[in-house]
Amino acid sequence: QVQLVESGGGLVQAGGSLRLSCAASGRTFSVYAMGWFRQAPGKERDFVAAISRSGGNTYYAGSVKGRFIISRDNAKNTVYLQMNSLKPEETAVYYCAAEPKIDDYVRRWEYEYHSWGQGTQVTVSS
Repeated sequence: QVQLVESGGGLVQAGGSLRLSCAASGRTFSVYAMGWFRQAPGKERDFVAAISRSGGNTYYAGSVKGRFIISRDNAKNTVYLQMNSLKPEETAVYYCAAEPKIDDYVRRWEYEYHSWGQGTQVTVSS
């Protein structure tokens, strides 16, 4: 399994931006489909965005489409989540997830991922 470490969380005002990073261990990062999920206090973990192995395919939750951008740099073993126009209700712990795949499709369901990071806290103040 790949080891994942998220960073870039913090406190931001509503309307602000943050860029999360997720660094993966190992030399086979390019075989992993990657995803970002978030979990607000007292709520279930929800899908945010996903990206395919090559980075050529992406998919977003409807609530973040047009504001968030997922990207990856396979040379740096890192996936990013650029979050713009943040809202207070998006306060949550953000997790990245990875799953090795032979195809170049995105994965949007939690059960499809077996490697998870420890999460990074994002707090959006009103």
